[in-house]
Amino acid sequence: MRRGNMALPDFMGIGPGRTGTSWLHEVLVGHADLPEGVKETQFFNHSYAKGVAWYASHFRHARGDRPIGEICPYFIDAEAPTRIKSLLPDCKLVVCFRDPVDHAYSNYKLLMAYAWARGSFEEVLETRPHIDRGNQYAANLRRWFDAFGRDQVMVTWYEDLSSNPQGYLDRFCDFTGIARFPLPPVDSSGKKVNEFQGPPRSRRIAQNARHAMYWLRDRRAYSLINALDRAGLWTFCFSGPNRYPRLTAEQDARLRQRYLPEVEALENLLGCDLSRWKRPREARAA
Repeated sequence: MRRGNMALPDFMGIGPGRTGTSWLHEVLVGHADLPEGVKETQFFNHSYAKGVAWYASHFRHARGDRPIGEICPYFIDAEAPTRIKSLLPDCKLVVCFRDPVDHAYSNYKLLMAYAWARGSFEEVLETRPHIDRGNQYAANLRRWFDAFGRDQVMVTWYEDLSSNPQGYLDRFCDFTGIARFPLPPVDSSGKKVNEFQGPPRSRRIAQNARHAMYWLRDRRAYSLINALDRAGLWTFCFSGPNRYPRLTAEQDARLRQRYLPEVEALENLLGCDLSRWKRPREARAA
């Protein structure tokens, strides 16, 4: 999409976070024009005051013969829909929804990894209300529908991404105008992109690493951030040798009741069946 001399996105994967956005960004590199050097510009939520020229500078390398896009979890930000609509009225948006219990626990791991929170999952859940806001799928989605209409917003499911990544990618490409392409061979390690398997080995190290990362981001030192990532520094700082415990059956059941109204609201909004998110995990396995 062109606005004067500036290249701007034709599509956005707006999240919410912890729904495969990092994986999607990685596989789209080289097949769409994405922000140069960084996955998320955070323009429409945290950096809007920097102006559209600052945002467009991330796409100055765009070739013009393939779609331009960004994968950034703007989904729960209250102002993002109107800001994007005013600047990019024809932008196509993709939303990916994940089982809210898994989504909440994944967000807890992120908060722990970056030393934004401490304590058990239940303790953090009660003191960090944005975890619950991130699972208010229907209310947030309705704002995007109101701003863009349903035809410009494609709803997808994390289960489809996990079970059939090529099929998920094909559907994403067809909607956004990207030429279909085959996924590379699966990493034999089985490790997911941006996955935190265990709490940080040191909360102070994780906190200092987060400050350093954000200091570098503010100065657009993206190449240095990426080099440190390839060297394994961020993984060392944010994820330790111990594993997060699995949720117990009791925890799972309590959380399914907690998020049941949200699941039913999404069913009503989309006219779909989400009974798989209502049954306790043991019942689904059986």
